[in-house]
Amino acid sequence: MALHDIREVRIPIELDKPRTLLFDLNAFAELEERFGSMDKAFDAMQKGSLKAARTLLWAGLLHEDAKLTERAVGSMVTLGNLEALMESITQALMNAMPAETGAAPAQEAVAADPR
Repeated sequence: MALHDIREVRIPIELDKPRTLLFDLNAFAELEERFGSMDKAFDAMQKGSLKAARTLLWAGLLHEDAKLTERAVGSMVTLGNLEALMESITQALMNAMPAETGAAPAQEAVAADPR
């Protein structure tokens, strides 16, 4: 992923207060430092690692408050909001990545028409 290809897309989420996920250059640099590579970060999240989810959420919130800690971010998450947060993290990460050349734009899932 080339640096100029990073797209800064903000995803609103609700934690201790309304917040915004943003995976910018600083977030990706922190994730690379913690996991060794972005591929390893994605793999850990896909395997369901709670620690990885907390780290990804923390990195996506750093633009709001550079003094946030992973533990502080972890205390904002409950079992009730974990699944929705994982979906928001995935959406924010995918939106930040460059679109594949020649690929059709991603579409949101649409419920089937019951008729």
